[in-house]
Amino acid sequence: MRYVDLSHTIFNGLQTYKGLPAPLICDYLSREASRELYEDGTTFSIGSVDMVGNTGTYMDCPFHRYEDGKDFTQFFLSDLADLPGVKVSVPFTETKAISRQHFEDLELEGKAVLIETGWSKHWNTEQYYVDHPYLSIDAAEYLRTNQVKLVGIDSYNIDDTRSNSRPVHSILLGKNILIVEHMCQLHLTPGSNFYFTAIPPKIKGMGSFPVRAFVKF
Repeated sequence: MRYVDLSHTIFNGLQTYKGLPAPLICDYLSREASRELYEDGTTFSIGSVDMVGNTGTYMDCPFHRYEDGKDFTQFFLSDLADLPGVKVSVPFTETKAISRQHFEDLELEGKAVLIETGWSKHWNTEQYYVDHPYLSIDAAEYLRTNQVKLVGIDSYNIDDTRSNSRPVHSILLGKNILIVEHMCQLHLTPGSNFYFTAIPPKIKGMGSFPVRAFVKF
């Protein structure tokens, strides 16, 4: 069995989404300070993280878009782990708009659909936020009609951010189809015959949160 990690590393000061604060990762209790609390030779580090949910490689659940939508506590592990997957490769050098035709003739029902655009090469640069690949409305509607389980992409946003409309989020999350954005290393993932896992904490009242996303095949 081979595993491929599809998650970016989160570190102090990393900016994931333009305009949102970067995470602050620091000591709550440092090893040096802990020396005063434990016997000689025994130290501990207790870390502190202050961050928004949209940090690193993260998952959107329906509560992100809809007030009455499901949060992470309302999904079973079977909704998140070992999902049969299919990968669709649409290089950003060919097109930025990923349309319905890229998914036609594929077996999609119940699957995690991962979209490889190659845009992750721009991760942690200013270029990453500008003119990125995205799903078209007809593609989102096609995926919804074919009852996919989850859609992931290695781009800045699954929607076109040149406007303030987010129809793809609305279409997918409205049908409890989970979204994973800011993926990486999809070039190491086969086109089919793999299983996808992305697990957020079992946290209530959150619509987006970082995940460790990976495939095995």
